[in-house]
Amino acid sequence: MLDINFIKENKEIIKEAARKKRVDFDVEELLNVDESRRSLLQEVEKLREKQNKANEVISQAVGGDKDTAIEEMRELKEDLQTKEAKLQKIMEEWRGLMIRVPNIPDVTVPEGDDDEGNKEIRTWGEKPDFKFDPKSHSEIMTALDMVDFERGTKVSGFRGYFLKNEGFLLSFAIWRHALDFFMKRGGFTPVMAPSLMNKEAFLGTAFLPQGEEDLYRTQDDQYLAGTSEVPLMGYYMDEIIEKKSLPVKLLGFSPCFRREAGSHGRDTKGLMRVHEFYKFEQVILCEANHEESVKWHEWINENTEAFMQSLGIPYRVVVNCGGDLGLGQVKKYDIELWVPSEEKYREISSASYFHDFQTRRLNIRYRETDGKIYFVHSLNCTATPTPRLLISLIENNQLPDGSVLIPEALRPYMGGKEKVEASE
Repeated sequence: MLDINFIKENKEIIKEAARKKRVDFDVEELLNVDESRRSLLQEVEKLREKQNKANEVISQAVGGDKDTAIEEMRELKEDLQTKEAKLQKIMEEWRGLMIRVPNIPDVTVPEGDDDEGNKEIRTWGEKPDFKFDPKSHSEIMTALDMVDFERGTKVSGFRGYFLKNEGFLLSFAIWRHALDFFMKRGGFTPVMAPSLMNKEAFLGTAFLPQGEEDLYRTQDDQYLAGTSEVPLMGYYMDEIIEKKSLPVKLLGFSPCFRREAGSHGRDTKGLMRVHEFYKFEQVILCEANHEESVKWHEWINENTEAFMQSLGIPYRVVVNCGGDLGLGQVKKYDIELWVPSEEKYREISSASYFHDFQTRRLNIRYRETDGKIYFVHSLNCTATPTPRLLISLIENNQLPDGSVLIPEALRPYMGGKEKVEASE
């Protein structure tokens, strides 16, 4: 959420932000509602002041004067109640518009309507040069009894799956390697985060209202998170952090849930778009300084790049275009892993920074050494998602006989095993 005074003073910048992000938002509508809100608020405050004075008069009046004062008070009270009801209604409209104001993208964000407009900025690793036709991860894993999609669908419906045997063990090996790897990067507090939450954290992180169609909602009016970014940001909601404690670095792990509502016909086979998965997430809260945000943005993305390098998986990094940014993101990088069976890169991680867009909504602040209070800046980046990571790991390490090499970094967590082979 942006400050309303900033919006008033920079409405053309807001219009440009909405255009670049391809967001349907009318800043003039907000400003008109805000003007009505301010005017009505003044009227209500004046009536409340009159009411307080009238109470004093009534307490001192006697006889007919008191009766007259009480009648005037009754009329004043009715007028105040009418105005307060109008104010409540217009405040609801104002808040609804305020949470739809897009954050301002960085000047380095390229133009574009969707992910097709993202720009490659670097690549890493050599794509495997197979002397055979590479198979898909779903073919390989099914043949090696690492996954069961048929029974997964029977039990949990569309996009259901069971990971089993080495599919299960490889997932745990990835988690254990990820925990060890990211903790060594420095300063992270590991957190097992909840997935079931009240809506305030979703509103604060801007997953509501923009991303509501992709969220599961319970009968108790709670939501299931698609990333531990949501609970980790809610952790410090309505709190003041001391400057000496910044930056706060959290490494969250949680189950995640997504409806994939906008991609019903895409990636219907395999592990690319499943409804239930697991993820490590990096979240950082830093001081309110653009240079600090940029520094930590590069750092968290480099962490995930280094993790993918430790697994030897070829990847590229893209900077997201305006149309592929979320409502609150200032800038975002995606890391995309090479998928041999598709002969293209597929997204595995996103690193974003928001300035104080999320923390204004969540009321997360810090106290400077001089005692002044500011909203912190927030950032997040995927550390590792499973089972999606298995797609590239399996496909890039497949052998002609259908077996799969286990990356060296994971072998200590697999009892030293070097390959996944078919059972005899």
